[in-house]
This record gives sequence, C-alpha cells and structure tokens, in this order.
Amino acid sequence: MIDDDILTIEEVAKYLRVSERTVYDWAQKGEIPAGKIGTVWRFKKSEIEKWVNDRLSMNRMSPQFSSVQVENILSPDRIMFINFATKRDALLALADNLANAPQVKNRQELASEILKREELMSTAIGRGIAIPHVRLSSVTDLVVSVGISQCDIIDFQTLDDQPVRLLFMIAAAYNQHAYYLQTLSYFSAKLKNKELRTALLSTKTPQEAYNLLVQDR
Repeated sequence: MIDDDILTIEEVAKYLRVSERTVYDWAQKGEIPAGKIGTVWRFKKSEIEKWVNDRLSMNRMSPQFSSVQVENILSPDRIMFINFATKRDALLALADNLANAPQVKNRQELASEILKREELMSTAIGRGIAIPHVRLSSVTDLVVSVGISQCDIIDFQTLDDQPVRLLFMIAAAYNQHAYYLQTLSYFSAKLKNKELRTALLSTKTPQEAYNLLVQDR
C-alpha cells in the first residue's frame, strides 16, 4: 500500500484483506468512511485505521473481515516448547524461532523491538496468555510463532496474577495495521476457550498443537 494518505478501493481492499466489491458495498451503504472525487471513491488512511480500531474494540467486524486463516500465518515449525522462568528469555527464544520465517528479514530488529514493546506495556492478557506483537518495515507479511511453556513465566505483570504459559508472537509488515489488529483480536477471542488452552498445554508435539489451532472451536 502507498504511503499517501488518500487510498483507492483497491488499496483499501488489500489493506483490509477483503474483496474490492465488499469495500465498494460498504462505501455505498455509508458503512466505511469514504468520499467521492467525481465518480470515484477515495478513502483517507487515517480514517480507515480509526474505523478498524473502533470496530475491533466493539467486536463489530463483519464475517468477511473477522476470520483469520491460521494456516496462512502459522506452521508447525513455528510452534515450540519452551522452558524459561523469565519473560525476556522466553521472548528472545520465540523471536529467534519467528525470525526463521521468510517474511522476517531482520532477526536482530525483531528481537529488539519485541523487547522494547514489552517494556512499554505488558502483552499478557490474562488466563496465562501473552501476545507479544510488533509491526516492522523489515517484515514482508504477517506471521506468527507460538510458545508453549513447560513452566510458569512469573514476571509478565498480568492483570489476574496468573503466570503466563502460552505465548503467541505476531510480527506484521508496517502497513498491515488492520490485519495486525484483526489477528490480535482473533487470538484474544479464540484463547478465551479454556478447553483449548488446557489442550494446548497438554500437547506433546508441535503438529498436535498446530492441529488444535487450525480447528474451528
């Protein structure tokens, strides 16, 4: 997507990962902030980002937009069992694993920015889950790595005082704001399922964990 603040239907569709027809219909119905220059729809990038944030925070994304295909962003080789008691060691191990993905072009930047993001605010969301995440220009497309901890990670400053055992690390391209937020929202909602969390912690192989995550639950 171009850096200019004014976007076309094609650019908005690519940004939101929906069809151009869907964006056109939303614009026609007034469901997305848009304006016309002559007969052509145009969109302000800042308004689209705010629209995405507002809808995600209210869980009002449409079915076309809210589904995340886990198999497109995660593979069994990016699921690992870890055994570190501190978040720094756990985050560095997971970042090193995620950096093996072809979408990640700068291993050192990923690790550094993940740690900086964690210092800014804890990415633990409760229920024993953390979702560390960054957007970087050195990442070409959104990708995920999962860490299943064999011990409690006790220094994540969790709201519910529950130690972290499951980590979902997300790295996205800098211009993937919408898809990035969509993926964060997807995993936050999916992992509310206690049975899924318990099953993940009981897995013995990355493939077993992967199979659980690509299932509809």
